[in-house]
Amino acid sequence: MTNLKDNAAAPSRTTVRIPTTSGDELEAWLYLPEGDGPHPAVVMAHGIGGIKAGGLAPFAERFREEGFVAIAFDYRNFGGSGGKPREVLSVPRQRADYSTVIGWAVEQPYIDPRQIITWGTSFAGMHIVELAVSDTRLAAAIAQAPYIPGHGMPGDLSIGATPDGPFGEKLMTPKDGTIWHDRVAARSLLSFSWRRPVRRAASVRIPFLLVVPEADAIAPVPAALEVARRAPGAELFRSGGGHYDVYEGGASFADVLRTEVDFLHRHAKTAAQKASS
Repeated sequence: MTNLKDNAAAPSRTTVRIPTTSGDELEAWLYLPEGDGPHPAVVMAHGIGGIKAGGLAPFAERFREEGFVAIAFDYRNFGGSGGKPREVLSVPRQRADYSTVIGWAVEQPYIDPRQIITWGTSFAGMHIVELAVSDTRLAAAIAQAPYIPGHGMPGDLSIGATPDGPFGEKLMTPKDGTIWHDRVAARSLLSFSWRRPVRRAASVRIPFLLVVPEADAIAPVPAALEVARRAPGAELFRSGGGHYDVYEGGASFADVLRTEVDFLHRHAKTAAQKASS
């Protein structure tokens, strides 16, 4: 693993590179709160074609301010991470990347391994459901605006051709100059077209927050609500606005962030109490 100080970023953010079994490295932004720790941690990733530079920093920065280590990473083949061909999406590979970063987090002395929470937005919400079922290292999980993203106007060839597509593209475009192509290879669709997170919801074994925009025109609201209904102990927050309003600059961002911070505090504390009892 390589640590690189991020000269253009806030001092509290470091760039780390995490090895994978394929030999390709994952690039992650590591946000460390004040104090020696060990701290609770949030492992974070974006949706289809999204990269960490396109909207994850405002969430990670707030989580750090609240005393959490935030680890925002790019999947293999995307963003700053290694892997070729570029922009080819594989659901199993992305899920494995989450697992790799969680495993890395468990090994860090400044992170409490009993208080690791996974977070995913848009398409990553599907990964979060599966992780909430199968990964025993997790204390809780958050999925916001799940499960399918994309950008384009109605009639365009894109994953999510909706009227708010251009607005979403603007929000997701990195503000720091990071190159982003806003695309995935067409064959990527074969990797996820048959997957249905609703079928796994009843097997969720940890506290689970779903943030569902009321007017989401991209992600299927009924499916998200059904996951919330089936998942034992799931918490549901129905935010206003559309798919992209959960991000900074969107109408619901402040309420979403407040809800997620409250969830993180409650369940990180509960996990620590259970582990020490």
